[in-house]
Amino acid sequence: MSQSQVKKTFKDAIMLITFHTDAYADITMFGDVALNLLKLMGHSATVPGAILAADVPAALERLRAGVAAAVPESGDAAGNDADEQPVSLAHRALPLIQLLEAAVAAKSDVMWDQ
Repeated sequence: MSQSQVKKTFKDAIMLITFHTDAYADITMFGDVALNLLKLMGHSATVPGAILAADVPAALERLRAGVAAAVPESGDAAGNDADEQPVSLAHRALPLIQLLEAAVAAKSDVMWDQ
């Protein structure tokens, strides 16, 4: 990994991204996790960004499919101690999935920013 890639990865990891919709409480996530989930939803991971209400159901389904297909991290590969269990992508995605479900029910747009 080049030095510029390391800097970008570090910047993404410490950045916070907040998701907003009128139908649910705001959700704040670490940048690296949020960008990964945005990509699973089929978005370019541009921050700030938005999904129109009509497009939220498709984004939700893509996110669910991506999370279901994700390979669980092993403790050693993720750099965790042997006795620590890594937080799965499914657990990290749950608040965003709930936000998207509420947005679908209310036919509300979803936005995100730093």
